[in-house]
Amino acid sequence: MSPARFGRAELEAMVVGLRPKLHRYAARMAGSAIEGEDIVQEAVVKALAAHDGGALVERPEQWLFRIAHNAAQDHLRRRQRERSRITEADMTTVEDLSASAEARLAAATSLRSFMRLTPAQRSAVILVDVLGLSLQETCEVTGATLAAVKASLHRGRAELKALAMAPDEATIPKLDPGDERRLRRYIDLFNARDFDGVRALIAEDVQVDVVNRTRLRGKKEASTYFGNYDRMNDWALALGFVEGRPAILIRNPQADNAVRGFMLVDWRSEEVVRIRDFRHVSYCVAEADILFVPGEPA
Repeated sequence: MSPARFGRAELEAMVVGLRPKLHRYAARMAGSAIEGEDIVQEAVVKALAAHDGGALVERPEQWLFRIAHNAAQDHLRRRQRERSRITEADMTTVEDLSASAEARLAAATSLRSFMRLTPAQRSAVILVDVLGLSLQETCEVTGATLAAVKASLHRGRAELKALAMAPDEATIPKLDPGDERRLRRYIDLFNARDFDGVRALIAEDVQVDVVNRTRLRGKKEASTYFGNYDRMNDWALALGFVEGRPAILIRNPQADNAVRGFMLVDWRSEEVVRIRDFRHVSYCVAEADILFVPGEPA
């Protein structure tokens, strides 16, 4: 099939359908469901800009994953958390052993564990064992040779198996007393539906990002955000951690208090200056490492 021009509406619909898979890839590359969503948003913006610039696409799904892959690589470089040099071995004759057991291990591995792999190993394991791409499709997404992909997949699988047998050294994070006081006040007002009290905590220049839905700027626009919560009854807030960060967990009292989302709140002294609400991105909740504060009902 020769490269073709996709309509903007067709591309946007494809992005909606692929977004959970794109996030699953990006989150594991970054070791964070939160940063994974940042990568996906960046990739979507780049894809739409490329479309509007007249890009011709032969294989749109692989094209979108390639953009997400490049965005993840850029993100990792910006963070400068690791710099690894992969030496390509002569792995052309290595047999592909993409067995279901390995796929289950990769899918169940924590995001934190994936960060123990090199970026090339992460890419290969996620694309093949988690998302089910073929070796050739993985080459197209990453731009690596078949030998390099096989080498990275082989080493990444071996490392994940070793990590799976290692003892879990995770510790429960501790809340700063000031953070706990501010967050509990915010949560208590929210749960009491005292939204006038909540608005009193909001800075005039507040930024509200309802992830994958809308962005609001300033106290006046933010009022619509609180109004939406006031009209709904399928939520209750609790204090917790998301990937080690203090967070507000959005629970669903109509479904056994299951966590359906979370909020990240930034403060300037005693004022809220930014809210990121992950209520509408269930795939982020599924990927994130979420803990309740000791004493909160689990």
